[in-house]
Amino acid sequence: MLAMNYRGPQRVRVSQKPMPEIKHPQDAIVRVTRSCICGSDLHLYNGNVPDTRVGMTFGHEFTGIVEEVGPEVEKIKVGDHVLVPFNIACGKCHFCRQGLFGNCHESNSQATAVGGIFGYSHTAGGYDGGQAEYVRVPYANVGPTVIPPGMDPDDAVLLTDVVPTGYQAAEMGGIQPGDTVVVFGAGPIGIMAARCAWLFGAGRVIVIDKIEYRLEFVKNYANCEAYNYEEMDDPVVFVKKTTDWMGADVVIDAVGAEATGNTMQTITGRKLLLQAGSATALHWAINSVKKGGIVSIVGVYGPTDNLVPIGNVVNKGITIRANQASVKRLLPRLIDHVQNGILNPKALITHRIPLEDAADAYRMFSDKLDNCIKPVLIPPSARM
Repeated sequence: MLAMNYRGPQRVRVSQKPMPEIKHPQDAIVRVTRSCICGSDLHLYNGNVPDTRVGMTFGHEFTGIVEEVGPEVEKIKVGDHVLVPFNIACGKCHFCRQGLFGNCHESNSQATAVGGIFGYSHTAGGYDGGQAEYVRVPYANVGPTVIPPGMDPDDAVLLTDVVPTGYQAAEMGGIQPGDTVVVFGAGPIGIMAARCAWLFGAGRVIVIDKIEYRLEFVKNYANCEAYNYEEMDDPVVFVKKTTDWMGADVVIDAVGAEATGNTMQTITGRKLLLQAGSATALHWAINSVKKGGIVSIVGVYGPTDNLVPIGNVVNKGITIRANQASVKRLLPRLIDHVQNGILNPKALITHRIPLEDAADAYRMFSDKLDNCIKPVLIPPSARM
């Protein structure tokens, strides 16, 4: 089968790989119909995540047709068109029973933090992902969800990560009616977080980034304020000034390891890899939220240390909430929101690209070319 093949930092190609096989009675084999490239994939692509091994196939956002199921799979059947959450979750462990599907202990039992994730390095279990023609899906009674009749697959594929992660970013913020919410990062997750902030009663939503076309997009899509931090002397001072020097009620870090804007953070976190990515956006979030406010983190950082102003967290009495989105917990509500027209995920998709051209798609997305917001890879069988 054709599959994206990681060959080292900023080097990917599409090549033939062996077909996946059923390895466990609860496995399924899915023929991919849509697979996104995520901003988190760029952390892998650029070499910012440890133990990203040559030969791995990325892709944690995908939909597909069930081709084969193991003998213990009962919830889905051959021929079903499913969306597959990026979390690989057993559904039975201590954490899954709490709805923390992103922290499943069984799918990544060697780790002390994150559960299994499709196509996201061996720190997340070493599972191959969905930027391929076929993919093995473990725990098929838990994750894969049949796409409702009439739902556009372009909407469905964004329910595997972008929509639930943006929604959970707003949810973790504990937004109260009338709150001022600041989102650092105008990528797909930041855009969705800004849109979802209104669903929790925000009175004002501000997005800060440096890419003008993304700022224009989020301003229109999320009906929010959008500002370029390169036009500010200091984003923290800007936020304080525009909130009567109190600070924002809630700040969301939707950037993570590849944040720009601070030379020292960029050198130590992105160039020398002395910390788990550049923590610039996290610094801004901590320093621009009000005393007693909430910082919600969905930007991805590596599993090693970061230079974080913990003294400011303590002295300001800040609450920090962070996690991988528990997609399965949120899906029923978010499917309703899509079907009722409250959310329009597919509007974020700007490029539909053949799987065979994945290398070009990565370069375009990474370099912010052609006004790319969200690229989706389409395998050959889904184009027939």
